[in-house]
Amino acid sequence: MKFLCLGYLEPEKMDARPKHEIDAIMNECSVHLENFYTSGQVVIDAGLSSETKCLRRANGKVRVTDGPFIETKEMIGSAFLIEAQDMEEAIRIASLHPTVQVASGEQFGWGIEIRPIDYFESRK
Repeated sequence: MKFLCLGYLEPEKMDARPKHEIDAIMNECSVHLENFYTSGQVVIDAGLSSETKCLRRANGKVRVTDGPFIETKEMIGSAFLIEAQDMEEAIRIASLHPTVQVASGEQFGWGIEIRPIDYFESRK
């Protein structure tokens, strides 16, 4: 079973800190990422840019707007796909990610949302 995990943060809190402080916190992530990747169950892990575009169909046309598409203080900063037998195992694997391992991230609202996914593979 595959699970989509979304890493959240509060960008205003991170943007308010000096770059050298954020760099030091991000450097703490390396050891946790190594543990996360060596689990062998990470399909892909991606950091996401803050630039967002939203596509919606309205009145027969596709409209492109700047995102995010919902109002929230949190922003998705990363997304990763893992394979696990069930939600319990997905939680165990996702808990290896720096988002919840780096204590300094707590002050910036770092968190992870885990969702089981149904997926379709293209037929080539």
